[in-house]
Amino acid sequence: MATSSWGIFLRGAAMGTADLVPGVSGGTVALITGIYPRLLGAVTSVDAAAIRLLFQGQWSGLWRHVDGAFLLPLMLGIASAIFGLAGTLKVLLETQPLFVWSFFCGLVLVSSLSLIRTEITRLTPTIVTMVLLGVVAMLVLGLGPGVSFPQHSAGFFVAGLFGICAMILPGISGSFILLLLGMYGPIITAVADREAVPLLIFAAGCGVGLLSFSRFLSFVLSRARSATLALLVGFLLGSLVILWPWQEVLQTTIDSEGQARPTQTAPVSPMYYEAIEGDSELLGCLLSALLGAGVVISLQGLAGRSEKIRTADAP
Repeated sequence: MATSSWGIFLRGAAMGTADLVPGVSGGTVALITGIYPRLLGAVTSVDAAAIRLLFQGQWSGLWRHVDGAFLLPLMLGIASAIFGLAGTLKVLLETQPLFVWSFFCGLVLVSSLSLIRTEITRLTPTIVTMVLLGVVAMLVLGLGPGVSFPQHSAGFFVAGLFGICAMILPGISGSFILLLLGMYGPIITAVADREAVPLLIFAAGCGVGLLSFSRFLSFVLSRARSATLALLVGFLLGSLVILWPWQEVLQTTIDSEGQARPTQTAPVSPMYYEAIEGDSELLGCLLSALLGAGVVISLQGLAGRSEKIRTADAP
């Protein structure tokens, strides 16, 4: 795939930004920008042969084996976005939550429609069933009481283990899984404050989860691609209920810092939210949602231009 290092870096930055968002998957960004097959292939290439090349000191062979020319700029792009934007996102979630969640809703809605348009060619009973199954699963997870993970070493490791599995799935967000586990806030805080120890533990969990789950995902997609992607579309559509900006808090818990944290919420209409909270910020939320939709459409345009360039360059 004749994609420039700069183009790969920008796609990585878009993936890193998406991975910060509860409800948007870096895997979805990789899919709609045309690099998902190469990403999955590069990750699954970290195998026994790669380890053998590493210990034998065959650096050039190892570089080619793991597609280092692709992975390096991609990882740099992801890391630059995560560490560059985590602090800003934390502040925005604290000061402008309605606008942020509306932006996320726009991203997720258009991402799901994009997957339906590009990946689901026929609405068979199996496809419809898988979409509905994904929607129901997300509703059950999102509308039920939240889970509170211990915010110490084991909690960060397990959060990384499960979070990374979702991060490489097109359709389900790793950040959303962290949100369900009650670890989204601690992870964002650790990234924003550059807390090395919890981040290293979280990264170790991510590494273990990535190397094990990527092979399973590659196996499933190679044998039931349409059904699998239909399930992931259902996850995306179901997550809109959780990302809906106007939520009524039903249950709270006290975190380790003595602050009340919502553990169960329910979506409500903007009018009802305005009655109980004073202002729904409806116009600003609509504009934020349109902005989120525009980001996905722009990424699709980038992917389309790259595909035209690759086609023109092909012998």
